[in-house]
Amino acid sequence: MKHAFLMGLCLLYLNCEQAPNKKEVDLVQKAQWIHLKATPLDTHDDIDVSNFTDTLNYSSDTNTQVNLPKMEAGGLDVAWFVVYTQQGPLNAEGYKKAAENAQAKLDAIHRLVEQYAPDKIGLATDRKEVAALRKQGKKVAMIGVENAYPVGLDTALVKSYYDQGVRYMSLAHNGHNQLSDSNTGEFDGTALHEGISELGKQVIEKMNYYGIMVDVSHPSKASIRQTIAHSKAPVIASHSAARALSDHPRNLDDEQLEWIKTSGGVVQTVALGLFVNKKKEDAYRKVRDSLLKINPEISKDQINAQQAPVDVSDFVDQIDYIKNKIGIDHVGISSDFDGGGGIEGWADASETFNVTLELVKRGYSEADIQKIWSGNLLRVLDSVQAVAQQLQGK
Repeated sequence: MKHAFLMGLCLLYLNCEQAPNKKEVDLVQKAQWIHLKATPLDTHDDIDVSNFTDTLNYSSDTNTQVNLPKMEAGGLDVAWFVVYTQQGPLNAEGYKKAAENAQAKLDAIHRLVEQYAPDKIGLATDRKEVAALRKQGKKVAMIGVENAYPVGLDTALVKSYYDQGVRYMSLAHNGHNQLSDSNTGEFDGTALHEGISELGKQVIEKMNYYGIMVDVSHPSKASIRQTIAHSKAPVIASHSAARALSDHPRNLDDEQLEWIKTSGGVVQTVALGLFVNKKKEDAYRKVRDSLLKINPEISKDQINAQQAPVDVSDFVDQIDYIKNKIGIDHVGISSDFDGGGGIEGWADASETFNVTLELVKRGYSEADIQKIWSGNLLRVLDSVQAVAQQLQGK
């Protein structure tokens, strides 16, 4: 509950070595109020089924970046738990194994909300359910699928995923599959479909029909362009950043950002060091690795004193850039926690408030911050579900 978030912040400032001045206190209080009123929502949190058992699950402070105690401490209201499947061979055996992996993760999420912690967290599939769970004082789980490879050749699985609560899905991950080329083709100069396949188009049509957002975070540039052209609904990038600030193939260039804006979609800026600021992250890793060779016991603080890590300020630089390039209505937030994400100041869900604080420091209004944290993403979900209603003739 959010009172736990407030208590944690109060203790933090009581324990400060140097008392903050009135201006700092006023700014923090303003940020606290905005954070409480907003619905902080993170669109990308990876999971491991070993943390979803009756003896070890997110109701306790597991050794993960996201769990219920950390969400409560940081005031993170909504976590999109991700059903990720590593790319495998394009054959019947590969599809079967992938489908089993995806189903195991879907089952794990349902166990959390239905058996292990139904008094603390519930599953939402639309804006109304998010609001209802928040009103009950519960945290919110939503479900995304990273890599539609588990669909195999059976597009009927799209409805099965929808029925189980999935509300976004990407066609590909790291590696080309039966549906789409991946951004990894930029590394090796390969392409399987020169974009998306005919089967990929069918999956997009199914997602549009049922009301699942199409995620373009991992596919190739050609795939993203073709996906947006084929989709009847807006798309999202569930965990990406701007390539202009960090030149990594996983990031979106200015042209791609404009495509997503034109679709009516949203870019969920990701807090992963290489994607936020590749030059700074590369420099930090080089210094860290060098220091660790000299002294394997060296502390993180000692490393940071030699080379500044990618931090919340760098992350909000990305938000600034995307907002300035395509508008406040098309930018959101994701962490990629437990999947490689996490930066200095937002290392896990317990530090979520720091993002709001940095936004307030930069002069973002309460309305803008509400849009960035969840309003824009939920607006896109509303639009996708409205398109589905139209396609179903309802």
